[in-house]
Amino acid sequence: MEKIVIIGGVAAGATAAAKARRISPTAQIIMLEAGPDISFANCGLPYYIGGDIKSRSKLILQSPESFKEQYDVDVYTNTRVIAIDRMAHRVKTTNSLSGEELHFEYSKLILAQGGKPINPTLPGADLDHVFTLWTLDDMDKISEHLEKKNPKNAVVVGGGFIGLEMVEALAKRGLNVNVVEMMPHVMGLMEAETAGFIENELLAYGVGIHTNAGVTEIRSNSVKLNNGKTLKADMVLLSIGVRPTLQLAKDARLQLGEAGGLLVNAQLQTSDPDIYAAGDMVEIEHRVSGQKVRIPLAGPANRQGRIAAENALGGQHSYKGAIGTSVVRVFDAVAGTTGLSLKQARAAGIDADAVVVHKEHHTSYYPGAETVTSLLVYDRNTGVVLGGQTAGYKGADKRLDVIATATAAKLSISDLADIDFAYSPPIGTANDAINMAAYTAENRKSGFSPSVSASELDEFLADKSPVIIDVRDIFAFEKSHIEGAIHIPLELLTQKLDTIPTNRGILVYDETGKKGHQALRTLIGARFTEVTNLSGGHTSLQRQARTIGFTSIAINLLPVETKSLKEEIIETEEQKAAPIMNDHSPVVIDVRTPEEFKDGAYPDAINIPMDELMYRFEELGNNASREIVVYCATGARSAYAQRVLMQIGYNNVKNGGGLAAMMANRNPESISTSTSNEPLVVDVRTPEEFQGGAYPDAINIPLDELSARIDELGSKSREITLYCASGARSGYGQRMLQQMGFTQVSNGGGIMHMMMRR
Repeated sequence: MEKIVIIGGVAAGATAAAKARRISPTAQIIMLEAGPDISFANCGLPYYIGGDIKSRSKLILQSPESFKEQYDVDVYTNTRVIAIDRMAHRVKTTNSLSGEELHFEYSKLILAQGGKPINPTLPGADLDHVFTLWTLDDMDKISEHLEKKNPKNAVVVGGGFIGLEMVEALAKRGLNVNVVEMMPHVMGLMEAETAGFIENELLAYGVGIHTNAGVTEIRSNSVKLNNGKTLKADMVLLSIGVRPTLQLAKDARLQLGEAGGLLVNAQLQTSDPDIYAAGDMVEIEHRVSGQKVRIPLAGPANRQGRIAAENALGGQHSYKGAIGTSVVRVFDAVAGTTGLSLKQARAAGIDADAVVVHKEHHTSYYPGAETVTSLLVYDRNTGVVLGGQTAGYKGADKRLDVIATATAAKLSISDLADIDFAYSPPIGTANDAINMAAYTAENRKSGFSPSVSASELDEFLADKSPVIIDVRDIFAFEKSHIEGAIHIPLELLTQKLDTIPTNRGILVYDETGKKGHQALRTLIGARFTEVTNLSGGHTSLQRQARTIGFTSIAINLLPVETKSLKEEIIETEEQKAAPIMNDHSPVVIDVRTPEEFKDGAYPDAINIPMDELMYRFEELGNNASREIVVYCATGARSAYAQRVLMQIGYNNVKNGGGLAAMMANRNPESISTSTSNEPLVVDVRTPEEFQGGAYPDAINIPLDELSARIDELGSKSREITLYCASGARSGYGQRMLQQMGFTQVSNGGGIMHMMMRR
C-alpha cells in the first residue's frame, strides 16, 4: 500500500492530499501541518480585517475532522517536521503543544511548506503594535489590536499585494494610513504607469505614499524613515516579502535552485526521486523567459499540488511552468500583470516592444462605461505575445485573463486582433480593448504607426529631440500638457501644417493615443517622414509622472479627485407645501434627484425631483399663468416635467434643458430669446460635452432637442452659428433650421475651429 506523507496543509498541501485520495482510494495519506489550521483562505485575511468578509468561519475551508471525514486523510496539526531520513523513508516530528515526538514512514513524500513573511531586523520590529499577516492567528491578533487599542494611525511597510490590501482594510476601519515602499512605486512588478493608476486611487482616499523610502526605526507611536521623515503610527504592518521555508529541505540535502527556491523537475520531483515539492517553496520555469523563478501565488501552488500528488502515485504529468498572472483591487481600482513586462522582456534578451490603449470597458453610450487600460508586450520580430498589464475600475480582470491566455498559448498580436470577443452594449464593445491593443501593436510592428510608450519616453527624447505636438482640445491642453509642446488641435492640423518645423522629427500625443494615431497618419500623408505617436497619450503620461516622473520633460499633474469611504446617507426631510406669498414671480425648478441637486444647481432654483412632482406641485402656487422654468441634467426629464405641469393646468411652463444650458444663460429671462436679434452661438453637443468646455457665451441646445426648443432662437432672420465637436452634428442642425425657415444660419464646425477664430 502506498504511504503518502505531505508536509504542509494549506494551499499546495491540502490540494495534494485531496487529489491523492481521488486517485487512490487505498493509499494511506498523512498530512502534517506545523500550525494550528489547515486549508484556510489566507488570501481572504485582509478582507476579514477590512469588514468585507463578515464571518471568520468563512475563511476556514476545512478542519482536520472534516478532511478526515471527506477524504480519509489523517491530519496532524501543530506538528513540526524536524528531520527527513531519506534512506529510511521516514520523517521525525514534534508536537509544538505537547512536545511529543512521532515518526511517519512514507513511500512518497510531498513537501508543501510554503513560505513565511520576512521579518526585518530593525529597532522596534518586535513591539506589540507591529504585525505581519500570514495566518489566521496573525489576523486575530490584528483584529484584537484594532478593537481593544483603537489605533488612529497606521503605517504599512511594503507596497505589494498584501500591503495594499491591508492599506484598504485599515482605511475601512477608520485609520489614517501611510504606505512605505523602497521601490520607486508601489506594485513593483508592474510598469510605472500601471502602478500610477493604483497610486492615484490611494491618494484619492487620503493614503500617504512614501516611495524610494525605507524604515530605519519603529517607535511606540511613530515610524522613522531613511529620508528623514517621521510618520505617526500606533500600528505597523510589515509586508516586505515572503521567504521560502527551506531549512528542512536543506537539512535533508535536497538541491536548491538558482532563484533561491527548492529545485524540482517538470514532474515536480526534487533531487530525491521519492520526494516531490509544490507551492511557494519551489522554483519553477517561467513559461515565457524560460528562466528559473519563484512565483509565490495561490493559483500555481494549487495546480502544483495536484500534479505532485498525481506523479507521486505513478503519474507522468509535466508542469508547464507559470507566467505570474496576478491582480489586485485597491478600493475601487483594479490592476494586474501577466507574463513579462517590457523591462523584464528586454532584460531577458528578447527584442520586445509594448503598446498601451485606454478604451471603454463597454459601449460609451450605455450608462456606466469606465475606461480600461490594456498594455500589451510582444516580440518585435515574431509578434508573439509575451505578457501584458491591465488597469481600470471595470473590466480589467477580463482583459488580463485574455492576455494571460494569449501569453500561455504563445498567440501572436495578429491572433489577438482577429479574436471575436463577447459583445453587447452593456457588456463590451464591437472592437474590444484587447482588439485595439493588438491593432496598435500591429501598427507599431509594421511601421504603419510608429509609437513610443511612456516608459521609453525619456530615452526617446534624448535620442531624437523631436518637436512635440499636443493635438487635444484647448480645454484639455490648458489643464495639463508637456511644457514646450506646440498645441494644434487635431481638427485644425491640416490647416497648420506650414507652421510645423520640417527639419526635426515629430512626437504627437492626444489623451489616449487614438487621435494621436490619426494625427500621425495625417502628418505622414503630408510628407513628414519621422513621426511617432505617444502610446497611451496624456493618460499614460500622467500615470508615469505620478509614480517615477520624467527627466527630459516637465508636465503638471492633474489634481486628484477626493474620495471617501464614509457612506453618504442622504437624509431627505419631509417637505411640506408652504403658502406661496408671491405666485406671480418666475420660478426655476430643478427636477433632478436630491443627490444631483446637492452637487450643484442653478442659482435660486428649488429642487422638486421628477418623481415627486405630482404630489408637490402645490408648492408652485395657484397661478396657472406663472412663469415656470424646469430643468434637469440633459433636458429629458424636464421635458417630461413640462408636460406633467401643463396637464395639471400650468400654461406658462418652459423646458430650460440641461443644467449646462441654464448656467450658460444664467437667468430665466434669457431662456426665451424670441425678441432678440443679436447674433447667437449655439452648441449642439450633449450637456456632458458642453460642461467639459464651450465657446464663450454659447448656449447649449443639444441636437436631439433642437426642434423642440426652436422658440429659444428668436427671429428667423437672426444670425445663428451652430457648432459641435467636429462639425458633423452642427451641419445637420444647420439644415434643420434652414428647413424651418431660418435664413442666417451658419455651421461653425468643430469647437476647435470656433476657438481658433475667436
